[in-house]
Amino acid sequence: MTLPPTVQLIFLLAAGLISGAVNAVAGGGSLLLFPALLAIGLPPLPANVTNSIAQWPGYVGTVFGAQRELAGQRARVISTIGVAVFGAGLGCAMLLVLPGSVFNAVVPILVILASLVLAASPWLRRWIGTPEADAPDRLGWLLPAVFFASVYGGYFGGALGVILISVLSLTAHDGLVRLNAVKAVLSLVVATVTVVIFALGAPVRWSAVLLLAPTTLIGGYLGARVARLLPEAALRWSVVLLGLAVGVYLFVKPH
Repeated sequence: MTLPPTVQLIFLLAAGLISGAVNAVAGGGSLLLFPALLAIGLPPLPANVTNSIAQWPGYVGTVFGAQRELAGQRARVISTIGVAVFGAGLGCAMLLVLPGSVFNAVVPILVILASLVLAASPWLRRWIGTPEADAPDRLGWLLPAVFFASVYGGYFGGALGVILISVLSLTAHDGLVRLNAVKAVLSLVVATVTVVIFALGAPVRWSAVLLLAPTTLIGGYLGARVARLLPEAALRWSVVLLGLAVGVYLFVKPH
């Protein structure tokens, strides 16, 4: 049953604010907004593309809120932006031309695996060998992983932040709070590609986008400030728990 218009309005405003904040702190906020759009009566495809475009202002707010953490990471950001653009473009093309069942079947597995990898990252880094603080990033692993994560982000995008922060934590040598800021930049890049492509060739519900854009922007900015205050272990486990919850949701939700 469709919600009354006033309830829909309040529901979407709250969902947009929380989604932007969760994306900034942990990643996975788009999985909160996607079912909210379904709840107001949007079919899955319009809900998916509307969700992707509505997240863009939230990522802008997150990046602005994380300027301090981005200081000194110019080379890392520049090296990953290009592959993120190509990956996101490929993912968007897959969404527009392939049956939804092809990729949806593996989305829950990707999210849960990414969450488990992040949970195990301290042990994995000790096993791989912890380099000196000023050691270069493992670009041979980082760039392909960011590319495939961006393909996923262009196609669906739910919990993209969980996957990106997992990749960064294993291949880039820095604190998790600073890597969380890089995650925000890459999420913004992927979202920008989806905005351009979906605006041209997908059934976007623009009235919902106009309503949600300010709330995701505010939520993203506030969430970035909250992420700065969290201890690294708390940030890691908040991502892990949210990612596992998102993966289970994707397994059990009706397709």
